[in-house]
Amino acid sequence: MKNLVIIPTYNEVENAEKIIRAVFALPEGFEILIIDDGSPDGTAAVVKGLQAEFDGRLHIIERSGKLGLGTAYLTGFKFALEHGYDYIFEMDADFSHAPSDLPRLLDACSNGADMSIGSRYSNGVSVVNWPIGRILISYFASVYVRTVLGFKIYDSTAGFVCYSRKVLETIDLDAVQMKGYGFQIEMKYTAYKMGFRIAEVPVIFVNRKEGTSKMSGSIFGEAFWGVIKLRFRKFHR
Repeated sequence: MKNLVIIPTYNEVENAEKIIRAVFALPEGFEILIIDDGSPDGTAAVVKGLQAEFDGRLHIIERSGKLGLGTAYLTGFKFALEHGYDYIFEMDADFSHAPSDLPRLLDACSNGADMSIGSRYSNGVSVVNWPIGRILISYFASVYVRTVLGFKIYDSTAGFVCYSRKVLETIDLDAVQMKGYGFQIEMKYTAYKMGFRIAEVPVIFVNRKEGTSKMSGSIFGEAFWGVIKLRFRKFHR
């Protein structure tokens, strides 16, 4: 069984080596694909400097600039399908997603789920050190999605996800429209509409300690209007 953790980066030089070593310290034998969007702080150089140490397990794709979170993951998904991975993970570089939770997401998919979500809201609100305003925006974004789409997932905007290979083979990746925050919603809802089984695994989300957030108002705007468009879209395998 081959497992690939996709980690998009932009100016994550403080976190890159730490997150790579933390994932490789796990016993399950995860591989890592870094998608770096031309970080001017030298993130890609740090990753490439570790490739010899983790020969064949650490991969990197360098892109020319900030092309969007969604396009980074889509690039990673296509790499994973081309190279025969069985389970493919989305994960942030900043330790807001605990590497120690990766095996729990894998277990959920190994035991019947087609897709598992590291969920902040399936067991109350499990967020540490976020400003209250951002917690409210994130929480009510998921409420909004459930209301508009009738989608019974508590954390539809989560970026900590495990996909089984068959989900990514079935979804038309070239048809995915949203590129920012809404990408996470679109992928989950598409999988749901295609009949895949989705499990939510409660996790504790911890705000980054180093580096800066890449969120912006335009990202939320895309998600707001994109959800309405999803409501009326027809889905095909």
